[in-house]
Amino acid sequence: MSLAATFPNTMPFSTDTLGLPDTAFALLRDLIHERTGLFYGEGKNDILTDRLSPLVIERGFNSFLDYYYLLKYDPEAGCEWRRVVDALSVQETYFWREIDQIRAVVDVLVPQHFSKPRGQALRIWSAACATGEEPLTLAMALSEAGWFERAPIEIYASDASAAAIDKARHGVYRERSFQRLQPALREKYFFQEDGRWRVQPQLRSRIRWSVANLVLESDVAQLATASIILCRNVFIYFSPESISRTLKVFSRLMPHPGHLFVGASESLLKLTTDFAFQEIGGAFVYVKS
Repeated sequence: MSLAATFPNTMPFSTDTLGLPDTAFALLRDLIHERTGLFYGEGKNDILTDRLSPLVIERGFNSFLDYYYLLKYDPEAGCEWRRVVDALSVQETYFWREIDQIRAVVDVLVPQHFSKPRGQALRIWSAACATGEEPLTLAMALSEAGWFERAPIEIYASDASAAAIDKARHGVYRERSFQRLQPALREKYFFQEDGRWRVQPQLRSRIRWSVANLVLESDVAQLATASIILCRNVFIYFSPESISRTLKVFSRLMPHPGHLFVGASESLLKLTTDFAFQEIGGAFVYVKS
């Protein structure tokens, strides 16, 4: 049944009939910021409108304020929040991205970790993995260096978007994901299937996938105990307050020494004193002080 049939006294809904007044925008923006860390500042009204309009229409609402009340007060809003996160998530990534940091992990930090008798596995967490290209890149690099046969290494990968993690678990990728990956590595770790590329099961099994919201400590409490955290190209969408809150949790839960990698365009220097900025193996990393 169409929405127009459900509400016979109203015009058919479309994104053109939905407005987002300044007051409603502020309420919805602040609620999303509180729950996800994502911040839509001045001039971002249209982005939020475009991404949430289909959800509002699907619910049968004719205003964003009604949708705000659903997200804020409905006791069963958990499922709707998952749809909101999926709609707002930016999943632009590819294999071998910012590879200098991956090399620093594989060539410097992993040998450094196992140079001393620790009696435990090295845990690495890809904290905003989108559809999985980052942790799979790490797994390929570790495999190429022979580390999986020599030492216990655990790779954890999470994203706030359940839809992204579902795609990562399936491990099927289009050509655009391979724009930086050497053809020889694609042939070795993937196989063609219906015009796409599926990751080899052995490589995919190296990674433990989960859904985790970075601003919810309950979601990241176990993951943030990793010695190495890759949290790249996600803080550019966060407010300074959300970043600081997330870093406090990381700092408190990470072991010493702990190494945190962020995106090349991201800087934490004005946001935390818990991590020292260092160059390691030709890449920049924040080290738990």
